[in-house]
Amino acid sequence: MKGLKNWSLLLYFSVSYFWLELVLRFFTVGGSIFSLDQVIIVLFAVGAAVFTFILCSLFTPRVNRILAAICLGLAGGIFASQLIYHSIFTTFYSLYSVGNAGQVWQFWREALHAIINNGLKVLLLFLPLAVLLAAGRKMFSFARIRWALRAMLAAVIVLSYAGGVAVVQAGEHQSSSAYSYYYEKSFPVHSVQKLGLITTMRLDFQRLITGWTPAVTPPPLPGEEVPGKIPPEDKEEYNVLNIDFDQLLNTETDEEIRAMHRYFRIVPPTKKNAFTGKYQGYNLILITAEGFSHLAVREDVTPTLYKMMQEGYKFTNFYTPLWGVSTSDGEYVACTGLLPKSGTWSFKESADNCMPFVMGNQLKGLGYQTVAYHNHSYKYYSRHLSHPNMGYEYKGIGNGLVMKKAWPRSDLEMMEKSIPEYLGEHQFHAYYMTVSGHLNYNFYGNEMAAKNKKYVKDLPYSDAAKAYLATQIEFDRAMEYLLRKLEEAGVADKTLIAISSDHYPYGLPQPALEELAGEKLDNFELYRNAFILWTKGMEPMVIDEPCCSADIIPTLSNLLGLEYDSRLLMGRDIHSGAEPLVVFADGSFISARGRYDAGSDQFEPNPGASVEEGYEESVAAIVARKLYYSAMILDKDYYAHVLPRR
Repeated sequence: MKGLKNWSLLLYFSVSYFWLELVLRFFTVGGSIFSLDQVIIVLFAVGAAVFTFILCSLFTPRVNRILAAICLGLAGGIFASQLIYHSIFTTFYSLYSVGNAGQVWQFWREALHAIINNGLKVLLLFLPLAVLLAAGRKMFSFARIRWALRAMLAAVIVLSYAGGVAVVQAGEHQSSSAYSYYYEKSFPVHSVQKLGLITTMRLDFQRLITGWTPAVTPPPLPGEEVPGKIPPEDKEEYNVLNIDFDQLLNTETDEEIRAMHRYFRIVPPTKKNAFTGKYQGYNLILITAEGFSHLAVREDVTPTLYKMMQEGYKFTNFYTPLWGVSTSDGEYVACTGLLPKSGTWSFKESADNCMPFVMGNQLKGLGYQTVAYHNHSYKYYSRHLSHPNMGYEYKGIGNGLVMKKAWPRSDLEMMEKSIPEYLGEHQFHAYYMTVSGHLNYNFYGNEMAAKNKKYVKDLPYSDAAKAYLATQIEFDRAMEYLLRKLEEAGVADKTLIAISSDHYPYGLPQPALEELAGEKLDNFELYRNAFILWTKGMEPMVIDEPCCSADIIPTLSNLLGLEYDSRLLMGRDIHSGAEPLVVFADGSFISARGRYDAGSDQFEPNPGASVEEGYEESVAAIVARKLYYSAMILDKDYYAHVLPRR
């Protein structure tokens, strides 16, 4: 029995790590216990368990027992924090985000609410620690072991690691496989499902310190005919700038930037069209609305938003994909026309980059007054760095925007305080990141929901759904006030307003979302959203083709008659006739012909669509390139290499 007791601690660490992986997967991403993925997770968990056992055998029994408790406590804490984070944001945090945890924990109310709602799940993750503390001395030996035995155990770590890698290699290699997430992709939700949290966080650490970028098939080298190069006889006009990629290739020595030159040289540009310059000279108000959704646009609840949607553009097939850094990444896509890089805060990292195509820099160059506002801490997500770099005079709470204390703060009050600062005799562009629509959606912790409760109390929905609608009423009242002030100033018919969301309202449980939708929502329908594009007196227009947040900047640039290069953005002008493509963080996509789910590796053609053999693979390759080269634009400050800084 003594020999068994000596090894029981190693066995317990192994069982504990497997338990943590099992509990987390069961309550978050799911996944079968009887699968090759589970074998991979077990093999990598055994290696981690052996390492922990060696660490807890280096000192005296008392110190080793304390170390064992610390290790299981840390493991339980990490798994529990990831579970809580997932319950709020529907993804897992990266190690990069841990370095900015001070900002994230400003939302302690949401975290506390999530902990209370997930209390039993959290307790299950600390069960291994509880057992160790309660019965550790009787069940386990904490004696120091010999160095020879430690060396043997180190060999076990190597073997378990090699075994895990071997199983990864032996499995399938398609885009949804464990192989893909181990070597090629960075998408935490699928990675945790295929590889487990321990391996996902290890890979995240390796990639963070090495500056790893997701793998992608190299773009084809241009031959005599270059697809993206405009033939001399082509009389069409394109949204391009005068960039001599051939000259750039001749003078560039950095091979990664040379590869980017070759890629963007062959990207087909989009055509100018009947809508080019339609709103040239207009003022522009661009809004990223927190948690906004088409589900909140109702004539009886949000009449101003409803009016704007009916009188302006009506997008029936618009999507707001969810990215790894939630609000900041969603805002980044809507403001830049680029796709964020996984594992980092792309907006923050862009703060020192050349950003010539964002609306602030484009319109500031034309003499517009350019201002930006956010009714939360001005430093949150480091907007005090990124937003001035976009050409804005930026104000938030703490650097010039003074508002009543509340959580969340009022979008209406932000409009009342900010509009007088730019509404005058000159051209202006105002950008807003709102906060009234922020979770949690209840009437006791959300002051905007409580403020507007009387308007939704009789609706036939759950309290969560009614509270969500109440938060959006505050945003609707802000829009009502804005339109009234534009009308009073006589510029309503010369001001273009564009409203999109940072993400769908994931703070609402799916049953509540389905209440508002009136139907079941699949993995794609969750991301269907609204994009409002409106000016007074415009002719209403319906856009049925797939569109997304990345299309906002090229579309606005074309409508405003701005000079930009369509090859260097990841979205496309919706009026250009270019093939529509909605890209999701995991490589899923929606095109004019169907939908591809990277998680299941399934393509579903649209009814009646003609889909030739190899279509799915060819579009998936385009998606991979967009994700890769968008990350490279950020990492390499690529615009500074091809365009003068504005």
